Amino acid sequence: MALTVIETWRDLPASARGAAVAIGAFDGVHRGHQAVINAARAVATARDLPLGVVSFEPHPRRWFQPEAAPFRLMSPGQMERALDGLGVDRLYRLPFDAEMAALSDQAFALDVLGRDGLGIAHAAVGFDFTFGKGRSGSPEALARHGQQAGFTVSPVARVDDADGLKLSSSAVREALKAGDMARATAILGRPFAIEGEVIHGDKRGRTIGVPTLNIALGDYMRPAYGVYATRTRLPDGRTVDGVASLGVRPMYLLEQPLLEVWLFDFDGDLYSQTVETDLVAFLRPEAAFDGLDALKVQIEADATAARAALAVSAGLSPAASARPA
Repeated sequence: MALTVIETWRDLPASARGAAVAIGAFDGVHRGHQAVINAARAVATARDLPLGVVSFEPHPRRWFQPEAAPFRLMSPGQMERALDGLGVDRLYRLPFDAEMAALSDQAFALDVLGRDGLGIAHAAVGFDFTFGKGRSGSPEALARHGQQAGFTVSPVARVDDADGLKLSSSAVREALKAGDMARATAILGRPFAIEGEVIHGDKRGRTIGVPTLNIALGDYMRPAYGVYATRTRLPDGRTVDGVASLGVRPMYLLEQPLLEVWLFDFDGDLYSQTVETDLVAFLRPEAAFDGLDALKVQIEADATAARAALAVSAGLSPAASARPA
């Protein structure tokens, strides 16, 4: 059964109620989030209930701290695909607005989650889950309110990797800012990926034989600026290796950071289409060069390094992948 997305908590039919849900922002749907979802899954399986996730759009942090944006780790579409891949039946993507922000923890539990709202049967939440105006609610408070509202609650203890790797959204952001893509991938359980529409650029790359896909970063958090080995999923389902520059391009300065992806061995028009690019490995920081010829030499070196990094990530021989573009 495909994921069903529900974007309100009011006036739901009986068929949309009664789920065991995991509650949280779930930006990134990383391995820590998956532990909370699995706790809800255990109850859903035991009680023969639908499995749901309750999340919010926009992220509450963006509502309360707009100056902190952009910081998103995934788009709404990426979240839907991640949850669908985990076997979640329903995503309750609730609007986080002035009304939601003003609800007390009791009102959120009774009115939104309870019988007059989503009508949930069970809630799994992280050990540090807070909710309600002023973040007054806790897992313990949710359990108390749940007794009145007709649902049970299971808090999930903090989950870290066996080697002590912290599994949290903040840890993902720290890794991305440092260009540590291996650590970010280990926390997320997959590479960090930017999804967006291919837009027109200045087409300067075409003059040196390096046509690129240009993708605005939008609300995504800004990873370390520099050059990355990439894999890009195209609308037709193909995945194409490449190398990308992410940042403000010091040699030809941009007002807004941009992701510019050169797809290896690809010839096609993708303008106005949506693609998703994995940032597999960080190769080097941004730099300016003394003219287009020097830039072209560096791009060719970057392409060789990217092919080698992608071969390692795929478990292949780096030497076998270091072929000319």
